[in-house]
Amino acid sequence: MTPDPLTLDLDPMHGASPTDQLVSRLELFGYQPSPDEPDPRPALEDERLQMAAEDIVDVLTTVLTGTRSEPDLDDLLWGAVNLFHRSVDRVQRLLDANADAQRKSQREQDGSEVRSVELERLLAQGEVLIDRRDTLEALRDRAAEAFEAHTGSVWRPRAGSLVNHRALTAAVIDSRDFLMAKRRTETAVLMPAGPRIAFTGGLDCNDHRAIWAALDRVQAKHAGMVLLHGGSPKGAELIAAKWADHRKVPQIAFRPDWTRHAKAAPFKRNDALLDTLPIGVVVFPGSGISDNLADKARKLGIPLFDFRTRGGT
Repeated sequence: MTPDPLTLDLDPMHGASPTDQLVSRLELFGYQPSPDEPDPRPALEDERLQMAAEDIVDVLTTVLTGTRSEPDLDDLLWGAVNLFHRSVDRVQRLLDANADAQRKSQREQDGSEVRSVELERLLAQGEVLIDRRDTLEALRDRAAEAFEAHTGSVWRPRAGSLVNHRALTAAVIDSRDFLMAKRRTETAVLMPAGPRIAFTGGLDCNDHRAIWAALDRVQAKHAGMVLLHGGSPKGAELIAAKWADHRKVPQIAFRPDWTRHAKAAPFKRNDALLDTLPIGVVVFPGSGISDNLADKARKLGIPLFDFRTRGGT
């Protein structure tokens, strides 16, 4: 007996996987960056840009000349140029909104990584918008030149002004300067003037007399010194911080960023401290973290005041 096809169990419908949807979208539309991320695609080259604008005007002129639609040619050519002009206005509004967002982000900067990354993202988006606006302006200007060549009249917008931006907006410049200043602040601007002396020691090292005596010797040799240490809550580095407070010596604490670097945080901290290029490192007994700082300093040619053997070389 032949089974009734209407009674046969049909295979269930299978939805496309996210990967299949992504691949299909790439095949149909190509790569489309998210609105929240900077566009990595290159800007339009000037030569291709000029050819595209001229081709648009040439095609309309060639097709309509000698036909009943020729009386509409001037209006159509004007509209083609105006299409770019209105697109410039649209992108300019986006750029103005981006500039406002940058100013707001500048005011909200609190030194956190999140706020800094947000401002950098807005800056990158602003630069992309500037490229888009400048490209559209160049297309409009080239099309306007072709319009004048075909009609003998200068193209003028019916509303607004004909402006060509070739410089960054003030807000983007401010943000770029702000970010540069922030990076300098993190590395140098807040660093007090004077020879920088780094200090490291373990949590179990509590010989405060030896630590104070060693730092007094270093201060006598390097007047006006700035003390750099790891900011440990106890042990040798706490004693060194108390010495700096008592001696009125400027100090900078380089604390590990456990949230960002996890187990590597103390070693990343050592790298950040040595990036300031201290002229010497005072080393007291401690863990492998202190030894790591001493080893890296030695490789950089930074002298060690090594008290791990109580000698103080």
